[in-house]
Amino acid sequence: MTLPARSEHESHDLALLTGNGAAEMLAMALGERSIVRSWRVHSQHHRPGAGVTVCYDVVVDKNLQDGRTERDQAYLCASTAKLKNPNHPALTHLQAGGTKVSVWFYPNDPELPALPMACSPSLMSELLGEPVGIELMSYRPTRRAVVKVTRTNGAETFGKVLRPGSAQDLVARHRVLEEANVPAPRVVFSNDDGLVLSSNLPGEPLANLLSRGLGHRAPLVIGDLVGILDALPQSALTFPERPAWADRAEHYGHAAATALPEAGARCQDIARRVNALLRVSDPGPVVPVHGDFYEANIFMVRGGSQVSGIIDVDSIGPGHRVDDLACLLGHVSVLPHLAPQSYPHVNDDLARWANACEQLVDPIALNARAAGVVLSLVAGAKRVDGREWRPDALGRVATAERWLNRAEAWAVNRGVMY
Repeated sequence: MTLPARSEHESHDLALLTGNGAAEMLAMALGERSIVRSWRVHSQHHRPGAGVTVCYDVVVDKNLQDGRTERDQAYLCASTAKLKNPNHPALTHLQAGGTKVSVWFYPNDPELPALPMACSPSLMSELLGEPVGIELMSYRPTRRAVVKVTRTNGAETFGKVLRPGSAQDLVARHRVLEEANVPAPRVVFSNDDGLVLSSNLPGEPLANLLSRGLGHRAPLVIGDLVGILDALPQSALTFPERPAWADRAEHYGHAAATALPEAGARCQDIARRVNALLRVSDPGPVVPVHGDFYEANIFMVRGGSQVSGIIDVDSIGPGHRVDDLACLLGHVSVLPHLAPQSYPHVNDDLARWANACEQLVDPIALNARAAGVVLSLVAGAKRVDGREWRPDALGRVATAERWLNRAEAWAVNRGVMY
């Protein structure tokens, strides 16, 4: 199936799983002893080419064997993705609108066997030998989850739940950073089911500094950010190379078009322009990279301009420095659309950073790849909680176009044909 055809099919699946027909599907999954009283879409997850997953908050009346009715709440996930464990006992397989759908009750994710333990205060307390509280920070069905584990003394540990093979890869990356004395969380526990517990980092996210404005410190901060990238060890080059965000521009263009059809043509045009510029620009040498280098994954010394550490090191490995810088610039550039009241100074700081980064790498590659990063963030603007999100999404589309305009201006100035 070609990408456009697959994208059209996944648009159909997304409409199916979020439309009125979802009520019947949920009722079938819950069984004849349960009656769906209400339901709402809690989250949507669209991985271009790999399927659609939708999660629901459901209010259910259960008919008990003694004749009583008990009202309960359930959290269910329905997915069209091809699962590695299709025979998992927690799954219910259905046909809805001609589409095969797999349904499960959270936390019994068929691809994340450690999730039930990670979400259970009692099981985690038993594992760690002391009472702990659990807070779910994020959940990407079939892919990963993050929990915050709080001990009685207030100390925090963070747990990642990954597919079992990916968990051991993550542990290896943490160990490489520890051996090189790169400031990053240290692994305190891991198991074969995919649970990785790591220490907390001191400091505060870079996003906090950006919200307050960097002003004259902007050059110092970008200098220290580049410094932490310089500190990544050469041993990271032994890990598999992963595609950068811009390398998958066509996929993200289709995802953006699915989420925001009124800007579908613009999103696909952005992908086309990114690909054209990638072909004529220089990404630079292969070096160790973070792979997801942006403000939420970078911690700073409180009140200072120095990096205190990096988190989310799952993607550390070989790549191009330009992609780490483009990831940073691209993510920061959408903050004014995400929360305009919280980031009034970003545009000024970003202009300084963009100029500085253009002195370090090919500016055509930098700006084109920043556009690819922003394109990957368009679909994520979509909300299902009733709050307005289209201005945010359209702002991200316009931001991607501005990065492309900047890349194309550099290309024209240099006489680069594309």
